[in-house]
Amino acid sequence: MRGLPKLIWRIVKLFLILFFGISILWVILYRFVNPPVTWLMVTRGFERRSDGKDWKIDKQWIDFDDIADPMKRAAVAAEDQKFLDHFGFDFKAMERAIDKNSHSHKLIGGSTISQQTAKNVFLWPGRSYVRKGFEAYFTLLIETFWSKKRIMEVYLNEIEMGDGIYGVEAASQAYFRKSASNLSTYQAAAIASIWPDPLKWSPVNPSDYVRHRQYLIRKNMRRLGPLDF
Repeated sequence: MRGLPKLIWRIVKLFLILFFGISILWVILYRFVNPPVTWLMVTRGFERRSDGKDWKIDKQWIDFDDIADPMKRAAVAAEDQKFLDHFGFDFKAMERAIDKNSHSHKLIGGSTISQQTAKNVFLWPGRSYVRKGFEAYFTLLIETFWSKKRIMEVYLNEIEMGDGIYGVEAASQAYFRKSASNLSTYQAAAIASIWPDPLKWSPVNPSDYVRHRQYLIRKNMRRLGPLDF
């Protein structure tokens, strides 16, 4: 029994070494290799099957340089207007979200594009303090080992865009019958407007609320101007 604490500590140290080593190598690998699938995609696939639908993961990778500039600006305008300036976290946005959520039943998020990318690519769906901790950890890793250009590229290719639709190329083809390389400002803003709830909202048949979001996104896009990735 005297050696039990030492044995436990050795096991803990081994676990920590393996965790940090594997997670860092995983992030570095995805700097060069495009993520093939995410936990969310698999989870949604099983949800579709349980609802009696076919398995569906509609995802088509498109390189950063081939994505229309309005789509990149729409993402920043809609989700994270300080994306190019912060190191993964926008603490003022978090404070605003906490303040609004304390006075409203309709929760809003304060996550940056970097945080959302970390969550979408490396973690499982759900809400918990444990997952938030892992999200912060992976956010720091991708901000350290990836460029802002790579973060945006992965984000735009992995984000959920509809029922079984993932990434801007698949969304552009599904909603507008064109490649994401040819999206107009209006179409890019329409796609970005549904990201908070892509299973409920539609970019081509928007409610009044979604239409107003599209207007605000276009307004922010004009204010932001060209982005220097």
